[in-house]
Amino acid sequence: MAFEWLPKLPPDSGKLIFVALGASIATFAATEAYRSASTRQRIKKIKEDVVEDVYNSLHHQYQPGPALDVQGGLYRSIGAEVEQTAVIGGTANLSYDETLIREQLSRNYSFFEDDAMEKVRKGKVVIVGCGGVGSWAAVMLVRSGVSNIRLIDFDMVTLSSLNRHAVATLADVGTPKVLACKRFLERVAPWANIETRMELWQAGTQGERLIGNDADWVIDAIDNITTKVELLKYCHSRGIKVFASMGAGAKCDPTRVQISDISSTSDDPLARSVRRLLRRQGITDGIPVVYSTEIPGDVKLLPLPEDEFQKGAIHELGPFDDFRVRILPVLGPLPSIFGLHVATYIICALADKPILNPMAVRNRKKLYDKLLRDLAAREAKTHGSGLITERLPIDESDVSFVLEELNRNGRSSIPPHPVLSRALLARWDATKPLAVDNCVVLSAHDVKLLDAAGGRGVDVAEWCEGTKSEEAIEAIERRQQEAREWLQMNR
Repeated sequence: MAFEWLPKLPPDSGKLIFVALGASIATFAATEAYRSASTRQRIKKIKEDVVEDVYNSLHHQYQPGPALDVQGGLYRSIGAEVEQTAVIGGTANLSYDETLIREQLSRNYSFFEDDAMEKVRKGKVVIVGCGGVGSWAAVMLVRSGVSNIRLIDFDMVTLSSLNRHAVATLADVGTPKVLACKRFLERVAPWANIETRMELWQAGTQGERLIGNDADWVIDAIDNITTKVELLKYCHSRGIKVFASMGAGAKCDPTRVQISDISSTSDDPLARSVRRLLRRQGITDGIPVVYSTEIPGDVKLLPLPEDEFQKGAIHELGPFDDFRVRILPVLGPLPSIFGLHVATYIICALADKPILNPMAVRNRKKLYDKLLRDLAAREAKTHGSGLITERLPIDESDVSFVLEELNRNGRSSIPPHPVLSRALLARWDATKPLAVDNCVVLSAHDVKLLDAAGGRGVDVAEWCEGTKSEEAIEAIERRQQEAREWLQMNR
């Protein structure tokens, strides 16, 4: 009744409305589909342009092919070309924008700053042995900016290499270890100069050629003891800095791995043999090494199958006459830890920020005993009855804290805190009782200066390193406060 004013529609008008509505929806859907497809196509084109621009910044000669797929094909082709360059021979020598290098190494630049990083990047390291230890050292040297690496190894990647090698994959089995490393390193740092020598290092003309005359460091990651000693002797006698890896086989405790001079190693059978053989060559120290103080357990050389003995001439199974035939079991992570120790030490050395005076475990107890005896003799002479048998108020654990923690591995308590060839303990103030917070580490010369001042360090006008009284007093007071805090926590 209320809608009588509306005109009456034809009987087929409902169908016409539905047809019109369907056509509108279809048109809208088609428009949106076209717009979506266009958007995807533009995004794909942008991605291709971005990837191509990055690629062209690395490889000026690259011309993209029509079949490359931005979802993975282009990236795979870039990697394949880099690998092919490595296989063909020589270094990739790919141009790489300095801004990209700085960004890739930004964390290292933040740590070392510009001048030190320039030294790292110009450094040249020769790595002899590219197995479990050498490959890990190589990877972290290159990742940290070292741009000149020479890899030397005669061996191939095997299936058993894959439990410890830094870069080798199943695809690398049967290929030279140096090539497997080179392929990987050039994908990490296309600007790096990675040289490879698939040879066994041997003393003589061939060895001189492999090492060259411009290496900043040589890494000894050789398994064979004869070759190892020859390489160490070669480098040491020519003043070439060399870092040696000792035995990572048959070990499992990462907390026992440490760096020290070869003369301070202990509890490592390989290090003991190397030390003895070097001593015969007149070399007693001056070679930093990474080793483990873990006492070898029941792990033995793997036995050969019985059928190999049946064939006779067992020694012929080795790659060379003086190489062992049987295999020493290796827990994969341990060689990597050794390699990372090596790389860290050398990177810091190249940056002129060396790891000074790494703490050696060997004979520490004997050292503490000697320091206590010397201190007892001094106390008996200057403050007691003259009898050395009088019991001291500090013990071995106190001496360990004073020497290792309070004075940073046996450095002098007096600035600039030099490393002492012979450390002595003494009271800082003779008028106060001997205690952890009244005990200093001094050189023999500084002890004489202390005695001349009546046993009171505050009265010494100038110490042997030219340190003035005020600077020495300030440094000692800081250590005394640290000692008191330690006493509160441990007593």
